[in-house]
Amino acid sequence: ALEAVSLQTDDLLRAINDDMAHAGLSVPPRLRVDGGMVINDWLTQNLADMLQIPVVRPEVIETTALGAAFLAGLQTGVYASLDEISALWAEQQRFSPQRPAAESDRLHAGWLDAVRRVASAAP
Repeated sequence: ALEAVSLQTDDLLRAINDDMAHAGLSVPPRLRVDGGMVINDWLTQNLADMLQIPVVRPEVIETTALGAAFLAGLQTGVYASLDEISALWAEQQRFSPQRPAAESDRLHAGWLDAVRRVASAAP
């Protein structure tokens, strides 16, 4: 299941990168992650290996609740701007790719083949 998360994220990032390239925009140099799953070091490292870019985990991983609190603080004047809130983000750990790109490409090709086979077997 964790490998599938990494492979699906790879598919999504490839599609985003293609769209960005067509629009003349540059590819993000890193991926910031959040949510309960990213506390798992293996998953986060596997993401970096599949995506072949650094994956950065924040100090506070449950950002949905934090974001709601920040927006409430912005509305009530606790924070003056979104820039002030953005400056509060802090990196907890950075995972750099360790797997050779060719191996990640091989795994991605196997994933695409598996998805194709499942889709063709569907009624």
